[in-house]
Amino acid sequence: MGLLAYLKSQFVLQLLIGFVFVVSGLIINFIQLLTCVLWPFNKQLYRTINCRLAYSLWSQLVMLLEWWSGTECTLYSDRATVDMFGKEHVIIILNHNFEIDFLCGWTMCERYGVLGSSKVLAKHELLKVPLIGWTWYFLEIVFCKRKWEEDRDTVFKGLGRLKDYPEFMWFLLYCEGTRFTEKKHEISMQVAESKGLPKLKYHLLPRTKGFTTTLACLKGTVSAVYDVTLNFKDKKVPTLLGIVNGTKYMADMSIRRFPVEEIPEDEKECATWLHKLYQEKDALQEHYEKEGSFPGPTIRPPRRLWSLLNFLFWAGLLLSPLIHFAWGVVISGSPLLIIGFMLFLIVASVAVRRLIGVTEVKKTGSSYGDPGPKKQN
Repeated sequence: MGLLAYLKSQFVLQLLIGFVFVVSGLIINFIQLLTCVLWPFNKQLYRTINCRLAYSLWSQLVMLLEWWSGTECTLYSDRATVDMFGKEHVIIILNHNFEIDFLCGWTMCERYGVLGSSKVLAKHELLKVPLIGWTWYFLEIVFCKRKWEEDRDTVFKGLGRLKDYPEFMWFLLYCEGTRFTEKKHEISMQVAESKGLPKLKYHLLPRTKGFTTTLACLKGTVSAVYDVTLNFKDKKVPTLLGIVNGTKYMADMSIRRFPVEEIPEDEKECATWLHKLYQEKDALQEHYEKEGSFPGPTIRPPRRLWSLLNFLFWAGLLLSPLIHFAWGVVISGSPLLIIGFMLFLIVASVAVRRLIGVTEVKKTGSSYGDPGPKKQN
């Protein structure tokens, strides 16, 4: 293990990075709260400011991926498609197999200037999560309870508000509804068989309602759908904890662009189109399993310095007083102060670990395939 790799694995450094992220996030959330006074007078200025604030928080996670772990992302796409990145409103369809799939999506958003304005249909439970859910609230993210009767009005109103969004946005959809596991896949394929749909090997059956509704609500705003299929070299299974420990991964992303004019407007035909798309995604994953790569030309967009500079700004602002305070506690010799500071470190480490736990596959807490929620609909 090299010296740099050893330092990245040290808990103290990881805790300091977590401290910077958490404290800067709380400061950003407070500033976002203050910007609410702008909404009645200048909605677009409110949105522009909040896009910048969100970027300042999310880019710290991108920094971990790009600069701390050194993970590299290769695109399998044609130049004409890549040249459109960051120049139009789009819907992104991404497979949901890995803990860091959202980070790989965010790093592409960062490299093409749309990280702060990226959107998603999020689980309602995330609204209660500090930093993540709170930041999304101020970004007008649409939160769903996954019960269409309860979500209908919320989704239509939330998506309708985004039609005049001033910044180019990438609207991410996990059409599978939950992260892939073998148990969920088995249940999903039983559903596919019962409905007479083709079985998938590497994906869950897509839930079409979210896609068809999003496409219909953003008609006239969104100009294309990007289909993104993600995998990793050498059959690695990356984790956010691995990223924090400085583990480098090699991500491959196959990206295809579909103009909205080519997608049927009728809801049933649109749903059929989505099922066909997932059959094609499955074929792409099959090709990757056999060949170790996706078909087509490759492009490796360069990482930008902005995410690193943003983190260094927050680190310089927040770590200097923390280190000064810690030194003062040590030289004070006060048992009460020392115990209090140690308790603070313990609480901070637990908070950071719980934030990481939100992304872990085994802790997603999905009720996929559980008949209980269905009975409540």
